[in-house]
Amino acid sequence: MRIAEISVHGCPQRPLGSKDAGGMNLYLRQLSRELGRLGVEVDVFTRWHDPKELEVMEIGEKTRIIHIAAGEQEDMPKMEVYHCLPEFLSNLRCFSEREGIAYDLLHSHYWLSAWAAEQLRAQIGIPHVATFHTLGLVKRRARPEEQEPELRIETEKKVITTADRIIAFSAEEKDSLIRLYRALPERVEVIPGGVDLKLFHPTDKEKARSELGLPSCSKVLLFAGRIQPFKGIDILLRAVACLEHQDDLRLLIVGGDSESDGEVARLRKLAGELGIEEKVAFCGTVANEKMPLFYGAADICIVPSYNESFGLVALEALACGTPVVASRVGGLATIIKDGETGFLIGVRSHEAFARRLEQLLGDEELRRRMAEAAPLSATKYAWSNVARQVLRVYEELSGA
Repeated sequence: MRIAEISVHGCPQRPLGSKDAGGMNLYLRQLSRELGRLGVEVDVFTRWHDPKELEVMEIGEKTRIIHIAAGEQEDMPKMEVYHCLPEFLSNLRCFSEREGIAYDLLHSHYWLSAWAAEQLRAQIGIPHVATFHTLGLVKRRARPEEQEPELRIETEKKVITTADRIIAFSAEEKDSLIRLYRALPERVEVIPGGVDLKLFHPTDKEKARSELGLPSCSKVLLFAGRIQPFKGIDILLRAVACLEHQDDLRLLIVGGDSESDGEVARLRKLAGELGIEEKVAFCGTVANEKMPLFYGAADICIVPSYNESFGLVALEALACGTPVVASRVGGLATIIKDGETGFLIGVRSHEAFARRLEQLLGDEELRRRMAEAAPLSATKYAWSNVARQVLRVYEELSGA
């Protein structure tokens, strides 16, 4: 079986935590590699945004990234990428014809790629599986300030009515697809994201802190992700400011790049206004391979997002034995067992986050119990299990 994964704006090789590179990029990279190990030939088609990169890159067994020229070879806003989609499709067809390659199925990631995949589906007559990763209407409802373009929402609505199958990460996402977009329930398959259990596993906390240059006696909180308002970092900063009796507290904020400078500056200013600037460290982008050190060094990982389709950061933290305090939204409510591996916060309130953080920081026995339960809860999300579930969908649709 040969699969074409379409991810126009999200190259799997982009540094995680930068402006438009996060869970989707990691999901695509890991899923493609795991499918390759299962014997599936996978080509990931993405826009050629960097002239220093090769057209074709091997990233795993039977797994390649194919960079397709579309617009200037540089980063560009997503709506500008939309206007490059016809060129992307034309050059993708030229590549496959030049190589003499025929695909059994298309799997798109995000609404831009879903639009492109639907055009391809009509041209070459093969099934299309869509994974949206985030949904425009859900983002709009969770945080009205989000300026999601009407074009995105209309495109999602059209694709959801025509795609052969949609993969949702949680029952809540499936419900949103049905309730907000009128998706047919039988066309929506719930398959969670995964975690690399060889990379993410419990480590020695003192050793991890030593490698990161952190004091062994401090209480360490961790946020990891893109630096965007939708991630709720301002809620976290306000919560930390409420922890009056935690003088030895450190908050590590991992993520961000030069394009996030404006939001980082806003958050630094907020930390200063709250009087906690000395407790907060903005660590910038960190390679995925180094993230286990940060999870291992932290007492608690916090995910205060307004919405998360899945929540890979929470899952990685749990795999490393780090309790998670997170918003009760999207896939986070599935990943975290409230009161057992962390706490779920049902209201968008920094006071609510502060109360749970205070409770966990002040109760070493509770943290220990949660830390012991967390890795076991993550085992069912091994990428090998996830890839087999996705492959069953491919086989059903393609008749393989």
